[in-house]
Amino acid sequence: MTSAREDSLTRAIAAGKHVYTEKPVAGSLDGALRLARAARETGVTNGVVQDKLFLPGVVKLRRLVRSGFFGRVLSVRLEFGYWVFEGNEIPAQRPSWNYREQDGGGIVLDMFPHWRYLLEDLFGPVTAVYARQARLIPRRWDESGAPYDVTADDAAYAVLEFASGMMASVNSSWAVRVNRRELLELQVDGTDGSAVAGLRGCAVQHRVSTPLAVWNPDLPDPVDYLAQWTDIPDNSAFDNGFKVQWEQFLRAAAEGRPLRWDLAEGAKGVQLAELARQSSAEGRRIGVPPLAL
Repeated sequence: MTSAREDSLTRAIAAGKHVYTEKPVAGSLDGALRLARAARETGVTNGVVQDKLFLPGVVKLRRLVRSGFFGRVLSVRLEFGYWVFEGNEIPAQRPSWNYREQDGGGIVLDMFPHWRYLLEDLFGPVTAVYARQARLIPRRWDESGAPYDVTADDAAYAVLEFASGMMASVNSSWAVRVNRRELLELQVDGTDGSAVAGLRGCAVQHRVSTPLAVWNPDLPDPVDYLAQWTDIPDNSAFDNGFKVQWEQFLRAAAEGRPLRWDLAEGAKGVQLAELARQSSAEGRRIGVPPLAL
């Protein structure tokens, strides 16, 4: 559980143990920074799960970005979520603590650390955030069938700004029914082409194959827009993302060297979640300053 993570990691680091942990690494930025500093001072190898970087769909998307396929990237749209049952008629497919703020729950704290490392790996530093968090389902039922009041956010809607000037709209919800190919989809639009990546698939549309869309609500649209996209083939082997990063951590620990995705990187994710919550509470855009370790 998120609420137990900081204390557990603090004790492990103090004992001189290498640590590898899920995200968010702590419930607050101060706590995340304490962990990163403690790990640096003791010299233990430390890592934070950033599994989305190793998903087949994201690997394909990264290749497109690195190859210059998009030209100048104009915008990004990230859609994530699915319907989590309330638990009264059909058992909920997520644990009940996810919906109690006092236990470290909430979709902002859970998912925004993912979105930061994923989007920054692809498009560079996030410089500002405007977000609105919501509590859409006020009552749920826990694992024993007892009702409880939801105290954490189960949906969040954000606009992220990047140092390049690019903008990303990011929608996350556990109260949405899926009408897309995968539970996570990331659309990137550029001057020369576009792509839609999911957990496994990635489809592209180049400038030369972009259909001519004409707005006319009085006539049926003759264009099959989805048919204009081309799936990128699985032209290499893709292993489980969690396993790939876990093996990298084990190698780093065995060789006594740092892992790229360490607690300092994990703190960046907590920072974005904290600033998104602040933005929602204050109703304003907030800059994302560099972290001082």
